[in-house]
Amino acid sequence: MMDNYRDDNRTEGNENEVFLAKENDQSTSYSARNVIHDQEKKKRGFGWFRPLLGGVIGGSLALGIYTFTPLGDHNAQDTAKQSSSQQQTQSVTAKSTSSESGKSSSAFKNEDSSKISDMVENLSPAIVGITNLQAQPNSSLFGSDSSGSSSDSGEDAESGSGSGVIFKKENGKAYIITNNHVVEGASSLKVSLYDGTEVTAKLVGSDSLTDLAVLQISDNHVTKVASFGNSSDLRTGETVIAIGDPLGKDLSRTVTQGIVSGVDRTVSMSTSAGQTSINVIQTDAAINPGNSGGPLLNTDGKIVGINSMKISEDNVEGIGFAIPSNDVKPIAEELLSKGQIERPYIGVSMLDLEQVPQNYQEGTLGLFGSQLNKGVYIREVAPGSPAEKAGLKSEDIIISLKGKETDTGSELRNILYKDAKIGDTVEVKILRNGKEMTKKIKLDQKEEKTS
Repeated sequence: MMDNYRDDNRTEGNENEVFLAKENDQSTSYSARNVIHDQEKKKRGFGWFRPLLGGVIGGSLALGIYTFTPLGDHNAQDTAKQSSSQQQTQSVTAKSTSSESGKSSSAFKNEDSSKISDMVENLSPAIVGITNLQAQPNSSLFGSDSSGSSSDSGEDAESGSGSGVIFKKENGKAYIITNNHVVEGASSLKVSLYDGTEVTAKLVGSDSLTDLAVLQISDNHVTKVASFGNSSDLRTGETVIAIGDPLGKDLSRTVTQGIVSGVDRTVSMSTSAGQTSINVIQTDAAINPGNSGGPLLNTDGKIVGINSMKISEDNVEGIGFAIPSNDVKPIAEELLSKGQIERPYIGVSMLDLEQVPQNYQEGTLGLFGSQLNKGVYIREVAPGSPAEKAGLKSEDIIISLKGKETDTGSELRNILYKDAKIGDTVEVKILRNGKEMTKKIKLDQKEEKTS
């Protein structure tokens, strides 16, 4: 099983847990639940009363004129009757206009609904289900195979499932974008297509820090390809659609609708490469286990995000997160061309200083006052690494990189990966025995999980 993501924000004693909306480990049978919808009570109209009210008011005015005006005669009565008639006509006209407005509003709603239905029908063939298969230990009674030798491997079995979307098709191949956590640890991958065909997929490349992966399949049964939209154009309140396979194949291509609840959110998540922060779109479109890797679409059918996470807590509803398409697209292109994301490498194993006991910070590291609990503690420096060449040592504390404070390892990674590139020489401020020092590191490239 893959680790859950957690949001570090805590409110009123409750910890908001940000979980990956990921694989379905359950069987495909589920119990139905009764749902009770509160219906709004319709208010009775008063259209029938208005003409009567108009007549009463008109009659009262006529009476007043006749009583208090010496010249009250038949002409005055006729004028009053005419006024009453006009008021009745105005009332009926207003009622008719209101009715026509309702019909017009209904027509607009039907038109919008029809547009979304057409979009979903058109795009659904580009949505796929993904099954993660992993080798299972051999469950021999005596822990060995028939030849008497020990065996740790068995047949591949389903470990989880998720969703994906076909975004490219060329040279007999089709390419799928999904989440890294959907495919991570897989011995093999199966993709379920719109027509029910199941094919084997090849992992082209994946990136745990952005939680994205690209798969390749034959294009023999691929009839539709989705395209990326501009996530920077999204506005809070805009309608979005999520399509995916919640709870597995039996509910494939489930469609949910919601709105953009927030843009440019930042959430913290744990990955196999360490703790990191990621920019996301917040939406209230229902995202369930198995929706991970599926697209978040605008009403034009463009991919504006890849659904990745949700807050799963008893008192929380409708808070899901998607990786913006403008972040997804360059990662997908680099995975296609290189199979991995090349990032700058320092060469240290690190720990947030706040996780180091305070008595150790004061007694061993020589820190005091405002120096405590802020920065990145270096546990080990890799031999021959850029950090070693720059003179960094174990038990140094990194407090800034490129002039930006680094209170945590997550902040350091974000600066390193977003604001620097391979070959750059960057300035690093450290604390050593309570004294501040400045070092210059020339960034190199190495496998990301060791940085």
